[in-house]
Amino acid sequence: MQVDFYHLTRQPLDRVLPQIAEKVLASGARLLIVVADDDERARLDRHLWTYATDSFLPHAQLGAGDDAAQPILFAPDINAANGARNIALADGIWRPDALDFHRAFHVFDEERIKDARAAWRLLKNRDGVEPRYWKQNEAGRWKQVT
Repeated sequence: MQVDFYHLTRQPLDRVLPQIAEKVLASGARLLIVVADDDERARLDRHLWTYATDSFLPHAQLGAGDDAAQPILFAPDINAANGARNIALADGIWRPDALDFHRAFHVFDEERIKDARAAWRLLKNRDGVEPRYWKQNEAGRWKQVT
């Protein structure tokens, strides 16, 4: 199981989350996006509809329709009603149940760095888990840090 830690240093979540979602969908997989705060989840939901004029990311909020049919599903907690095997923890809060997925994207900023470090320490020597740390370079590109 792969856990990708994405440390937001140059670009905000609004720019990074659509990129992650696009890559997951391009691979033919589904994505669960977890954000506990209702207002932030609604804001990100609206953002995925409008972030680019030349792109479309089909998605919905948990309980808003046919959850099982959604390629991308927003939820306040871990509930992959869409059958997703990829999860984006977009509020910077690590949830141990994310390890039940094939791949987890743990996205955090400076406010959540202590929590992310604690999660890293828990996962770095765990059997079957491959944590990877990504940070943006001066040009804003993601670079894996070892």
